Amino acid sequence: MSKIIEISGLYTAEEVCEESGSTIPQLETWTGEGFIEAEGYTEEGEALYSSDSLNAAVHLKKMTELGYDKIELKKIIKKIGFPGSSPKDTEKNRKNTKYLTVGTLSEKTGISPRTLKHWEEKGIIAPDLRSRGGFRMYRDYYVFLCSLIRDLQLFGYSLDEIKDISDYFRDFIAIENGTDSYSTNEKNERLLLMEEEISRLFIKTDELKKGIKRWEDLLRKKSKQITLLKNSTVKKNKSEENNEN
Repeated sequence: MSKIIEISGLYTAEEVCEESGSTIPQLETWTGEGFIEAEGYTEEGEALYSSDSLNAAVHLKKMTELGYDKIELKKIIKKIGFPGSSPKDTEKNRKNTKYLTVGTLSEKTGISPRTLKHWEEKGIIAPDLRSRGGFRMYRDYYVFLCSLIRDLQLFGYSLDEIKDISDYFRDFIAIENGTDSYSTNEKNERLLLMEEEISRLFIKTDELKKGIKRWEDLLRKKSKQITLLKNSTVKKNKSEENNEN
Protein backbone atom coordinates (compact mmCIF):
# COMPACT_ATOMS: atom_id res chain seq x y z
CA MET A 1 0.00 0.00 0.00
CA SER A 2 1.35 3.39 -0.99
CA LYS A 3 2.23 5.72 1.88
CA ILE A 4 2.45 8.91 -0.16
CA ILE A 5 1.43 11.92 1.91
CA GLU A 6 -1.34 14.05 0.45
CA ILE A 7 -0.97 17.79 0.95
CA SER A 8 -4.22 19.47 1.88
CA GLY A 9 -5.48 22.93 2.63
CA LEU A 10 -4.29 24.88 -0.41
CA TYR A 11 -5.73 28.32 -0.96
CA THR A 12 -6.16 30.51 -4.00
CA ALA A 13 -5.06 34.15 -3.79
CA GLU A 14 -8.68 35.21 -3.33
CA GLU A 15 -9.16 32.75 -0.47
CA VAL A 16 -5.97 33.91 1.28
CA CYS A 17 -7.17 37.51 1.07
CA GLU A 18 -10.65 36.60 2.28
CA GLU A 19 -9.32 34.69 5.29
CA SER A 20 -6.61 37.20 6.21
CA GLY A 21 -8.54 40.38 5.48
CA SER A 22 -5.84 41.52 3.08
CA THR A 23 -6.08 42.58 -0.56
CA ILE A 24 -4.71 41.10 -3.77
CA PRO A 25 -2.23 44.00 -4.19
CA GLN A 26 -0.98 43.43 -0.62
CA LEU A 27 -0.59 39.71 -1.24
CA GLU A 28 1.28 40.39 -4.49
CA THR A 29 3.57 42.82 -2.66
CA TRP A 30 4.28 40.34 0.14
CA THR A 31 4.97 37.63 -2.42
CA GLY A 32 7.27 39.91 -4.40
CA GLU A 33 9.18 40.84 -1.23
CA GLY A 34 9.63 37.16 -0.35
CA PHE A 35 7.48 37.23 2.81
CA ILE A 36 5.11 34.68 1.24
CA GLU A 37 5.76 32.05 -1.40
CA ALA A 38 3.28 30.18 -3.56
CA GLU A 39 3.10 26.47 -2.84
CA GLY A 40 2.56 25.75 -6.51
CA TYR A 41 0.61 26.79 -9.56
CA THR A 42 -2.25 25.45 -11.61
CA GLU A 43 -1.63 24.78 -15.30
CA GLU A 44 -3.39 28.07 -15.98
CA GLY A 45 -0.79 29.90 -13.86
CA GLU A 46 -2.96 30.59 -10.80
CA ALA A 47 -0.92 30.64 -7.60
CA LEU A 48 -1.84 28.24 -4.79
CA TYR A 49 -0.87 28.96 -1.19
CA SER A 50 -0.39 26.67 1.81
CA SER A 51 -1.83 27.12 5.29
CA ASP A 52 1.59 28.50 6.31
CA SER A 53 1.23 31.20 3.67
CA LEU A 54 -2.24 32.02 4.95
CA ASN A 55 -0.84 32.20 8.48
CA ALA A 56 1.89 34.55 7.25
CA ALA A 57 -0.66 36.76 5.49
CA VAL A 58 -2.71 37.03 8.69
CA HIS A 59 0.31 38.16 10.71
CA LEU A 60 1.61 40.45 7.98
CA LYS A 61 -1.77 42.13 7.85
CA LYS A 62 -1.74 42.72 11.63
CA MET A 63 1.85 43.92 11.69
CA THR A 64 1.26 46.28 8.77
CA GLU A 65 -1.74 47.77 10.56
CA LEU A 66 0.48 48.29 13.62
CA GLY A 67 2.77 50.44 11.51
CA TYR A 68 5.72 48.14 10.80
CA ASP A 69 7.46 48.95 7.52
CA LYS A 70 9.10 46.53 5.07
CA ILE A 71 12.57 46.71 6.62
CA GLU A 72 11.24 46.12 10.14
CA LEU A 73 9.11 43.22 8.94
CA LYS A 74 12.09 41.54 7.33
CA LYS A 75 14.15 41.85 10.52
CA ILE A 76 11.37 40.41 12.68
CA ILE A 77 10.59 37.55 10.33
CA LYS A 78 14.27 36.67 9.88
CA LYS A 79 14.73 36.58 13.65
CA ILE A 80 11.61 34.78 14.88
CA GLY A 81 9.59 33.76 11.82
CA PHE A 82 5.81 33.59 11.84
CA PRO A 83 4.00 32.09 14.86
CA GLY A 84 2.36 28.76 14.12
CA SER A 85 4.25 27.98 10.90
CA SER A 86 5.00 24.31 10.26
CA PRO A 87 8.46 22.89 9.49
CA LYS A 88 9.52 23.38 5.90
CA ASP A 89 11.84 20.42 5.37
CA THR A 90 9.93 19.23 2.31
CA GLU A 91 8.49 22.54 1.18
CA LYS A 92 11.42 23.25 -1.15
CA ASN A 93 10.49 20.13 -3.13
CA ARG A 94 7.01 21.50 -3.87
CA LYS A 95 7.76 25.10 -4.79
CA ASN A 96 6.61 26.12 -8.24
CA THR A 97 5.05 22.72 -8.90
CA LYS A 98 2.32 22.78 -11.49
CA TYR A 99 -1.00 21.27 -10.47
CA LEU A 100 -3.77 20.13 -12.79
CA THR A 101 -7.48 20.03 -12.16
CA VAL A 102 -9.40 16.93 -13.23
CA GLY A 103 -10.68 18.86 -16.26
CA THR A 104 -7.19 19.90 -17.37
CA LEU A 105 -5.83 16.39 -16.80
CA SER A 106 -8.67 15.02 -18.91
CA GLU A 107 -7.93 17.47 -21.72
CA LYS A 108 -4.22 16.67 -21.74
CA THR A 109 -4.65 12.88 -21.71
CA GLY A 110 -7.86 12.43 -23.68
CA ILE A 111 -9.22 10.37 -20.78
CA SER A 112 -12.71 11.27 -19.61
CA PRO A 113 -13.25 12.77 -16.14
CA ARG A 114 -15.55 9.82 -15.42
CA THR A 115 -12.72 7.33 -16.10
CA LEU A 116 -10.30 9.38 -13.99
CA LYS A 117 -12.82 9.36 -11.15
CA HIS A 118 -13.17 5.58 -11.48
CA TRP A 119 -9.40 5.16 -11.33
CA GLU A 120 -9.35 7.37 -8.24
CA GLU A 121 -12.05 5.25 -6.59
CA LYS A 122 -9.93 2.16 -7.30
CA GLY A 123 -6.86 3.83 -5.77
CA ILE A 124 -4.96 3.75 -9.09
CA ILE A 125 -4.50 7.51 -9.02
CA ALA A 126 -4.86 9.91 -6.10
CA PRO A 127 -4.89 13.71 -6.04
CA ASP A 128 -1.70 15.15 -4.62
CA LEU A 129 -3.82 17.70 -2.82
CA ARG A 130 -7.24 19.22 -2.55
CA SER A 131 -7.83 22.93 -2.61
CA ARG A 132 -9.78 24.54 0.20
CA GLY A 133 -12.70 24.72 -2.24
CA GLY A 134 -12.63 20.93 -2.64
CA PHE A 135 -11.00 20.77 -6.08
CA ARG A 136 -8.85 17.70 -6.64
CA MET A 137 -5.40 18.73 -7.90
CA TYR A 138 -2.84 16.49 -9.60
CA ARG A 139 0.84 17.13 -10.21
CA ASP A 140 1.79 17.31 -13.88
CA TYR A 141 3.50 13.90 -13.91
CA TYR A 142 0.00 12.41 -13.91
CA VAL A 143 -0.26 13.22 -17.64
CA PHE A 144 2.43 10.62 -18.29
CA LEU A 145 1.17 8.20 -15.64
CA CYS A 146 -2.39 8.20 -17.02
CA SER A 147 -1.04 7.40 -20.49
CA LEU A 148 0.86 4.46 -19.00
CA ILE A 149 -2.28 3.25 -17.22
CA ARG A 150 -4.20 3.31 -20.50
CA ASP A 151 -1.38 1.34 -22.15
CA LEU A 152 -1.53 -1.29 -19.41
CA GLN A 153 -5.27 -1.68 -19.98
CA LEU A 154 -4.58 -2.30 -23.67
CA PHE A 155 -1.98 -4.89 -22.64
CA GLY A 156 -4.66 -6.76 -20.70
CA TYR A 157 -3.68 -5.86 -17.14
CA SER A 158 -6.43 -5.93 -14.52
CA LEU A 159 -7.19 -2.81 -12.49
CA ASP A 160 -5.70 -4.47 -9.40
CA GLU A 161 -2.44 -5.14 -11.26
CA ILE A 162 -2.42 -1.59 -12.61
CA LYS A 163 -2.92 -0.22 -9.09
CA ASP A 164 0.20 -2.04 -7.88
CA ILE A 165 2.27 -0.65 -10.74
CA SER A 166 0.85 2.84 -10.20
CA ASP A 167 1.75 2.64 -6.50
CA TYR A 168 5.34 1.79 -7.43
CA PHE A 169 5.45 4.69 -9.89
CA ARG A 170 4.17 7.22 -7.34
CA ASP A 171 6.36 5.80 -4.57
CA PHE A 172 9.43 6.17 -6.76
CA ILE A 173 8.67 9.84 -7.40
CA ALA A 174 8.05 10.44 -3.68
CA ILE A 175 11.28 8.68 -2.68
CA GLU A 176 13.26 10.50 -5.38
CA ASN A 177 11.91 13.87 -4.24
CA GLY A 178 12.29 13.09 -0.55
CA THR A 179 8.56 13.55 0.14
CA ASP A 180 7.86 9.93 1.16
CA SER A 181 7.19 8.74 4.69
CA TYR A 182 9.22 5.51 4.49
CA SER A 183 12.07 4.58 6.79
CA THR A 184 15.43 3.69 5.20
CA ASN A 185 14.69 -0.04 5.41
CA GLU A 186 11.23 0.44 3.94
CA LYS A 187 12.69 2.47 1.07
CA ASN A 188 15.18 -0.30 0.27
CA GLU A 189 12.42 -2.91 0.37
CA ARG A 190 10.21 -0.78 -1.86
CA LEU A 191 13.00 -0.12 -4.37
CA LEU A 192 13.80 -3.85 -4.50
CA LEU A 193 10.16 -4.61 -5.27
CA MET A 194 10.26 -1.99 -8.03
CA GLU A 195 13.28 -3.70 -9.60
CA GLU A 196 11.48 -7.04 -9.53
CA GLU A 197 8.37 -5.50 -11.08
CA ILE A 198 10.47 -3.89 -13.84
CA SER A 199 11.95 -7.32 -14.66
CA ARG A 200 8.45 -8.81 -14.89
CA LEU A 201 7.31 -5.94 -17.10
CA PHE A 202 10.29 -6.46 -19.43
CA ILE A 203 9.28 -10.12 -19.84
CA LYS A 204 5.68 -9.09 -20.45
CA THR A 205 6.61 -6.42 -23.01
CA ASP A 206 8.83 -8.89 -24.86
CA GLU A 207 5.86 -11.26 -25.11
CA LEU A 208 3.67 -8.39 -26.29
CA LYS A 209 6.22 -7.38 -28.94
CA LYS A 210 6.24 -10.95 -30.28
CA GLY A 211 2.46 -11.03 -30.27
CA ILE A 212 2.25 -7.65 -32.02
CA LYS A 213 4.75 -8.86 -34.64
CA ARG A 214 2.64 -11.97 -35.30
CA TRP A 215 -0.48 -9.84 -35.73
CA GLU A 216 1.31 -7.33 -37.96
CA ASP A 217 2.54 -10.14 -40.22
CA LEU A 218 -0.92 -11.73 -40.25
CA LEU A 219 -2.69 -8.45 -41.00
CA ARG A 220 -0.29 -7.57 -43.82
CA LYS A 221 -0.76 -11.02 -45.34
CA LYS A 222 -4.54 -10.97 -45.01
CA SER A 223 -4.71 -7.40 -46.30
CA LYS A 224 -2.93 -8.46 -49.49
CA GLN A 225 -5.15 -11.54 -49.83
CA ILE A 226 -8.27 -9.43 -49.35
CA THR A 227 -7.08 -6.98 -52.02
CA LEU A 228 -6.42 -9.85 -54.47
CA LEU A 229 -9.83 -11.40 -53.75
CA LYS A 230 -11.52 -8.01 -54.14
CA ASN A 231 -9.80 -7.40 -57.47
CA SER A 232 -10.67 -10.90 -58.61
CA THR A 233 -14.31 -10.36 -57.69
CA VAL A 234 -14.41 -7.05 -59.57
CA LYS A 235 -12.91 -8.67 -62.70
CA LYS A 236 -15.38 -11.54 -62.45
CA ASN A 237 -18.33 -9.13 -62.15
CA LYS A 238 -17.13 -7.19 -65.19
CA SER A 239 -16.68 -10.36 -67.15
CA GLU A 240 -20.21 -11.52 -66.28
CA GLU A 241 -21.63 -8.13 -67.26
CA ASN A 242 -19.84 -8.25 -70.65
CA ASN A 243 -21.15 -11.75 -71.29
CA GLU A 244 -24.69 -10.61 -70.52
CA ASN A 245 -24.34 -7.74 -72.98
